[in-house]
Amino acid sequence: SWPFWLAFAPPCFLSALFLDSQIVKWNVEAAIKAFKGDKNAKAVVDRIDVQYQPGHGFTSMGETKEADGRFFLSDNKFSKDRFLPVGPLHPETAQLIDISGDKMKLVHDHSVLSEPHDSIIVRRDIIKTRQIYNLDEFPNAVKDPKDSGVFRNGKKVTVKLISQAPAFSLREFKLKK
Repeated sequence: SWPFWLAFAPPCFLSALFLDSQIVKWNVEAAIKAFKGDKNAKAVVDRIDVQYQPGHGFTSMGETKEADGRFFLSDNKFSKDRFLPVGPLHPETAQLIDISGDKMKLVHDHSVLSEPHDSIIVRRDIIKTRQIYNLDEFPNAVKDPKDSGVFRNGKKVTVKLISQAPAFSLREFKLKK
């Protein structure tokens, strides 16, 4: 099975094998030696089965300069039968795997929204949160429903509206060519 997704966890990287429903942990140096023809190099450190086809995968701190090699999150596809159907989009599966030792271990299995495509695992001390979004930071923000409308400038048409689920400030509008 072709590696579908790669994630870095020094001194290894992990790949999701979509058809095999596995995560494979590779030693980078050994993989380079094996590629150069060293028959004694053992590139594969470990494999672990996941439920079911793993799509995207992410290591803890793997999207920073401080990748720590502790955890891998496998966002899995085609796993709609593992959880109760709760609406038109059936939940799929994400599995948290401890990759810190030679043998990988599944430590948590949970449902996620359909077609999971992105996850990130970071320490909470590097997250800079804001409680309130400042609309002034977005120059095209529409702050009042009265400012909604269709505006034409030559051939360019701009539609400004606001939404507050489940309604929009302009219920419909029509444009000519």
